[in-house]
Amino acid sequence: MAETSFDLVVIGGGPGGYVAAIRAAQLGMKVACVEGRATLGGTCLNVGCIPSKALLHSSELYDAASHSFAEHGIKASVKVDLAQMLARKDAVVAKHTKGVEFLLKKNKISHLQGYGILASADTVTVRLAKGGTETLKAKRIVIATGSEVTPLPGVTIDEKRIVSSAGGLVLDKVPGEMIVIGGGYVGLELGSVWRRLGAKVTVVEFLDRVTPNMDAELSTELQKILVKQGMAFKLSTKVTAAVPGKSGVDLTIEPAKGGKAETLKVDIVLVSIGRRPFTDGLGLDALGIERDKGGRIVVNHSFETNVKGVYAIGDVIAGPMLAHKASEDGIACVEMIAGQASHVDYNLVPGVVYTWPEAASVGKTEEQLKQDRVAYNVGKFPFTAVSRATVTGNNAGFIKFLADKKTDRILGCHIIGPDAGTLIHEAVAVMAFGGAAEDIAMISHAHPTLAEGMKEAALAVAGRPLHI
Repeated sequence: MAETSFDLVVIGGGPGGYVAAIRAAQLGMKVACVEGRATLGGTCLNVGCIPSKALLHSSELYDAASHSFAEHGIKASVKVDLAQMLARKDAVVAKHTKGVEFLLKKNKISHLQGYGILASADTVTVRLAKGGTETLKAKRIVIATGSEVTPLPGVTIDEKRIVSSAGGLVLDKVPGEMIVIGGGYVGLELGSVWRRLGAKVTVVEFLDRVTPNMDAELSTELQKILVKQGMAFKLSTKVTAAVPGKSGVDLTIEPAKGGKAETLKVDIVLVSIGRRPFTDGLGLDALGIERDKGGRIVVNHSFETNVKGVYAIGDVIAGPMLAHKASEDGIACVEMIAGQASHVDYNLVPGVVYTWPEAASVGKTEEQLKQDRVAYNVGKFPFTAVSRATVTGNNAGFIKFLADKKTDRILGCHIIGPDAGTLIHEAVAVMAFGGAAEDIAMISHAHPTLAEGMKEAALAVAGRPLHI
């Protein structure tokens, strides 16, 4: 490539990096994007968000055909063609990665496949995948290298019998028994996939509840529903060892606070205890770029590090480790580089667990409000009283608003139920404008829709729901 001088070089082609590159190009910058993978899109698109949702959707259809069609008067005999299911997942991923590649070409962004290392505050050395190196000069550099699987002491991932979330997407047969280590978003989602397809799934969680960052009432309800679906849980439990063999894995567990150890024999162990920022080997220490105790890069309000001209976004900095948060970081970062006013409010970044039913949250939990001694009102409405949910047969869960006791301003919204990941955005939008529960209560919601539950929950904040 002849052109090696750029206004901006982005290291990382995931949902933070490629979006930052596109926005910078829209703002008139000459941009290069360096990505180690053969395909763009990062962990999310290649081995995370997109392939997992493809499998979740396919497994939901199989589960519905196996257990729910009969009550609708539909008689069907179905079986799993796992090879075809995985092939469809791969096709979905390929379509998206090619789409990102097209977007970079459309915006005239130079794309280099290789490993980017900061040689100085204005120079990136790229170890090209095809061999050799290339030096890029840049007025500014954005680090968007994302995150990697957090290892668990005593458990070595081989991606055969002891798998990470990536390996959990490519199993060549449905396991008889699976242990999922970690009761967070990814563990519950992949556990749901294989449970629906026929595996006996047990989730082992170190803490005393699943999805510990969500509202406790929501977490409790989610676990109850998953138990009814056939998933088992061992909470307040730690894993001390995992030994793979020819026929399975011997997993040793014990109470989190100490106690008698127990060994479980299972076919597959999925390690899903979280992710850590991918910041090693980038040349940060040589430049004196500051990192915190968790390995995250320290940045100011403009996403700039302590080294002028070097910025960082997404999973490598503080905040929710979510793809959409990384994208917003990238947009705000390059807009501020271009002299525009921009910001990201992390309190308004929604989180969604794509089990069925889905669970979604935004803003403060009850536990956080109590800890901060904030006076609040609660408005809650069950999906059993929402007409559309009853019609579809998906009426488990509830919608819950938390509003300031004095001003009625919405402080948080927590939903477990059908399409919770879509419904949550009404709350996000109103909260972004400082809106109150009454604002949602006064909006006309079409009937019959799931969104009517949002209106009713908002009315419930004032103690006046109509349909319960």
